[in-house]
Amino acid sequence: MSSATPAGARDLLGHRPFLFFLSSRSLSRFSSQIGAVAIGWQIYDLTGSAFDLGMVGLVQFLPTALLVFVAGHAADRFERKRVVQACQVAEALTALFLAGSTFAGTISEIQIFVATFVLGIAGAFESPATAALLPLIAPQGSLQRATAISSGAAQVATITGPALGGFAYALMPSAPYGIMMVFWLLGALLTGGIGRLQQAAATNGEVSDDLFAGVTFVRSNPAILGTISLDLFAVLFGGVTALLPIYARDILQTGPLGLGILRAAPAVGALLMTMVLARHTINRRVGMRMFQAVIVFGVATVVFALSHWMWLSALALAVLGAADTISVVIRFSLVQLATPDEMRGRVGAVNFLFINASNQLGQFESGVTAALLGTVPSAVLGGVATVAVALLWMKLFPTLRDVEKLE
Repeated sequence: MSSATPAGARDLLGHRPFLFFLSSRSLSRFSSQIGAVAIGWQIYDLTGSAFDLGMVGLVQFLPTALLVFVAGHAADRFERKRVVQACQVAEALTALFLAGSTFAGTISEIQIFVATFVLGIAGAFESPATAALLPLIAPQGSLQRATAISSGAAQVATITGPALGGFAYALMPSAPYGIMMVFWLLGALLTGGIGRLQQAAATNGEVSDDLFAGVTFVRSNPAILGTISLDLFAVLFGGVTALLPIYARDILQTGPLGLGILRAAPAVGALLMTMVLARHTINRRVGMRMFQAVIVFGVATVVFALSHWMWLSALALAVLGAADTISVVIRFSLVQLATPDEMRGRVGAVNFLFINASNQLGQFESGVTAALLGTVPSAVLGGVATVAVALLWMKLFPTLRDVEKLE
């Protein structure tokens, strides 16, 4: 930590370690978003199978489920900067393989699945190590603002990355993989330029060697358990992403262009909110503010579910994205600040697993309930359930509700 007073957004961007971290993380996120589009399109071009298209997500998620605790342990036992660098180099080499095989015309669906699995392994190790790096880099008192800026950069990648990937693939199928390789290599160089960090050493011992120490720590800390589980159930019940194609075609009757607008709306709302939070941090009653954000998330979901107007639907999704950003910034900051440095990798791995599970299972839950109850009742029920979970968690986790300040 390099400063005793909170740093403003401009000061943070002038802080070289944070600027290098932000640039590296953004390049990694851009590569992932480009890859999601390129791999999906290429698999469908090769096979024409919707099942194979669905298998891409499963193949990439499996390493997270299988290796998340090992990855968290690695982030605590080894220098996190080096773990991130190793993952970025592995990702760059995988992208090089995809680019070369695609350019030569020898690529097969099996090779793409294997490469996707390797990218999943690297991502499983990279994510907890990256999350645990930020508290070491952000100047004292500025973690909330640093989290907001980092989240905003991720939203920019989420909005523009798929478009860049699609444009590059249209020019030449091997082009997006070449871009991914360059971005990941640049990210590895930037990660190396962060400089020396004072990471707490995880010495040999029963706790430091325990792969599941993160689970034990989360269970014994009501505020952290409440924070992580609240996000799990809110996204599980309140996610409507899987239903957007149905809304665009059958309810709002807008077609592909409307679907693109609906998909972009939450990210636009999130990006606008990160710009606000980068300038004006939440300085009091942060626990209650997080619950309020989740409630707004649920209400916005209900508004979207019942809307038959495109402008209102897009606005509701933008509000949903903005509310989710408030929750994310508070949740990440609270978890990182309440966790000892030598445990941040393993606790971050638990958090990462919950986030991925909620996203994957949330899409599954939306599809099943929509098939059973209908699209609109399913989305309304999800929003109402999200509000109910927030109100219940306020009662179950008073420690979390009463958190006054983050830093």
